[in-house]
Amino acid sequence: MAAVYKRSKGVICCWGMGITQHKRGGDAMQQIINLLLLRGNIGKLGAGACPVRGHSNVQGDRTMGIYEKAGEPFLASMSKVFGFEASRKKGHAVAETCEALLRGEVEALISMGGNFFRAIPDTDVICPTVSRLKMTVLVNTKLNRSATVHGQKAFLLPCVARSERDLQNGVAQTITVEDSMSMVHGSTGMLEPASKHLISEVAIIAGIAKATLAPNPKVDWDSYVGDYSRIRDKIEEVLPEQFYDFNQRILEPGGFRLPNAASERKWDTESGKANFLFPEGIYDEDDTPPGAEHLQLMTIRSHDQFNTTVYSNDDRYRDIFGDRMVVMLNPQDIERLGLKAGDYIEFQTALDPTTARRAAGFKVIPYDVPQGCCAAYYPETNGLLPLANRDKHGNTPAAKSIPVNLVRMSPEGTQVALERRGLIAAAS
Repeated sequence: MAAVYKRSKGVICCWGMGITQHKRGGDAMQQIINLLLLRGNIGKLGAGACPVRGHSNVQGDRTMGIYEKAGEPFLASMSKVFGFEASRKKGHAVAETCEALLRGEVEALISMGGNFFRAIPDTDVICPTVSRLKMTVLVNTKLNRSATVHGQKAFLLPCVARSERDLQNGVAQTITVEDSMSMVHGSTGMLEPASKHLISEVAIIAGIAKATLAPNPKVDWDSYVGDYSRIRDKIEEVLPEQFYDFNQRILEPGGFRLPNAASERKWDTESGKANFLFPEGIYDEDDTPPGAEHLQLMTIRSHDQFNTTVYSNDDRYRDIFGDRMVVMLNPQDIERLGLKAGDYIEFQTALDPTTARRAAGFKVIPYDVPQGCCAAYYPETNGLLPLANRDKHGNTPAAKSIPVNLVRMSPEGTQVALERRGLIAAAS
């Protein structure tokens, strides 16, 4: 591999959650960048860093300032354009929101899409705290489990999906998205909305703002709802270097590319050069007691799954059908642990002895995973992942490295687990 890298004229490094979802995930990414910099593989054609992300417009959200610590230039420009003083207080990312829930500091929670309470770690610890909130609001295109985890007052606000026609004043509206390659393009829904009563996310946000905030002559909420191109005009005012001629450029086939300083070899450092970054130290990230008998659990997704949305219990990737409550184990580990294929086990997290984290009813399946490791599906195993077990750089939960013990379930416990899942009839 080193020889191939040495000979190559251009190298692109791609990575996904197998790198990021570890306690040292940020450090690992830094070393990937260091590797690219060693031979000048950033800022030239056919080379560079390619983080693989699958969620729609996750990068575009950050560009638009959806960030708990947005930069001063952005906040200052937004304050000037809209005639108000944007808060400089640091907000909460997801992990910090969960910590605030546990401390009782949250009074209300508004979720714009997603399935927050199914996606987070430590679900069995965090979800019971939500009932103390004064209000929860879920804006979504369809119902999901998060609708069942709510505060004292709960609002479910269905909205138009991106694939559906969004008509304002009889005119179809176009939104924009930014992909992982920094390309921005327009998106216009073509399908008939599921209900004539649905309204758009833009209309919901603007309606809440108009009802809540004092009138501002520089902010015309009704105008933005009536024509989304006016929103893009304002984006252009706030971010003129990136979004000049915004409404015209989204008409180009494939959209347009946003500036990327690294791709142009512009380095925002004191030296004006790219700098190598070094981790604080190289050590095993496993926090379990020395000599403890455990496996490293990696949570994964199936073929018929998109994020927390599970379309079926089949996984054509791995030749597993009809069941997601499984644990994939190396055959040698199965033998070493005194298990056999078809046994049912209970996971027990081997971290933080102050809190018991268990998940029962997983069937043992022999599979080609590394010895000392096991795999099971997300989000069924999220309750095993302690909130504190996350990367210090990006707050990403270490979902690909959860120390666990496996305990074979008794015949009685297995029967109860299967009855609850409807796989066998309940005993009379």
